[in-house]
Amino acid sequence: MDFALHLSTLLSVLTHCSAQWCYKSQYSCDNTCRDPSRWPGLFPDCGGLRQSPINIVTNHVQANHSLSPLTFYGHHNILNITVENMGHSAHFSLPSSVQVSGGGLAGRYRAIQFHLHWGVDAGPGSEHTVDGEHYPMELHIVHIKEPYNSLEEAEHDKSGIALLAFLFEESNDDHHHYNSLIEALGRVQNNGNQSTVPGFRLCDIIPPSHDLHDYYRYVGSMTTPGCEQAVVWTLFHRTIPVSNRQLVSVAQQAQFWTGQPMTGIFRPVQPLNGRTVYRSATSPVQPGLITVWLYVLQSVLGRALA
Repeated sequence: MDFALHLSTLLSVLTHCSAQWCYKSQYSCDNTCRDPSRWPGLFPDCGGLRQSPINIVTNHVQANHSLSPLTFYGHHNILNITVENMGHSAHFSLPSSVQVSGGGLAGRYRAIQFHLHWGVDAGPGSEHTVDGEHYPMELHIVHIKEPYNSLEEAEHDKSGIALLAFLFEESNDDHHHYNSLIEALGRVQNNGNQSTVPGFRLCDIIPPSHDLHDYYRYVGSMTTPGCEQAVVWTLFHRTIPVSNRQLVSVAQQAQFWTGQPMTGIFRPVQPLNGRTVYRSATSPVQPGLITVWLYVLQSVLGRALA
């Protein structure tokens, strides 16, 4: 009986492990986890028609004048937040006082967490691409629509989740506010580890709000299983500068649930399937247009004075 019990337990563990999802960077002949190409077999929504991330083709984007600047709440609040190794990434918790509204969103949305996606050795690591270009890292800030109390509740609403995304670019200098986040990742090396980041302000790690009027908008999904198609995506034009040292270091801190280094944590881009990608219409007027308008104004004034 004991042997049968142990055998049953072993088979259960093996079955559970083989059913785990993973990133392409984790998959090997010795690991039976399901990489992104096989996620739909375990999670049907991952094969849906509104999946994320996507490649944004700027020539096909449509301007939308209803996409006004967003309004941010609680971004300057000083917080003590928790970071947890989730086995596939690390989530930094945010209180419900951090919120966003406007910008064509369906009401006010409360933040629950943010996380990063990165590659290896400062190589490609973003989930979204722009005209086929990968960026070295991407930040996602996850919000749920009021009055939902959890991500699970919001996932049943096609616009229940608002995700703010920021792309990173390599710079010569460190972004000093990211050092504390990198250090925090080093304190949660293993699956389930938790740590605290004291004195945190969200406004310190993203561009100032007056630089966030220009963005892309589309409807999509979560980028990890179950890939729930309930997300309104906002991808900002303004990138976040970090140094090569920081990009290399961020991928050296934590481990996957398998014990492997946590690198290459991004899902490949998914088919657009007829969706429209919009761009906010609040961008500054292009210099060429200014020149044209000055010429017209001079002509009109010239006739009036003649």
